[in-house]
Amino acid sequence: MKHIVVVACGAVLATAGCATAASDDGAISERAAERLAQFEATGETENCLSVMRIQSITALDERHLLVRVSTNNYYLNKVSGKCNGAQWAGNRLQYTITTGQLCRNEIITVVDNTTGLTEGSCGLNSFEKLERIEAR
Repeated sequence: MKHIVVVACGAVLATAGCATAASDDGAISERAAERLAQFEATGETENCLSVMRIQSITALDERHLLVRVSTNNYYLNKVSGKCNGAQWAGNRLQYTITTGQLCRNEIITVVDNTTGLTEGSCGLNSFEKLERIEAR
């Protein structure tokens, strides 16, 4: 059985204003770098995450998705290609799953909330586990 899952690019993005997009060479955007400065990469990766665990997916820019699976449990996905328009508040991320998991090589589609038209799409890579850096 197929399930279509829709993830809104929520209030965090709406209040962020116009974010700087990642450049075409795959470099991280300034906005994404600021958000990721709160985390440290653990070196651990997962090829799949259970959709039951996923609380939110936030597009930091067109190449980086921050996946929250619990209060202080996050993963970074550096997508293949470029998810055009993923970081804009008027768009949502949508994907189809068949196994109850969101996995590497799955396609994420960016859909305009107003028109319902596809703005772009990209493929997922492995999910890199992040740890929050404690405030000092």
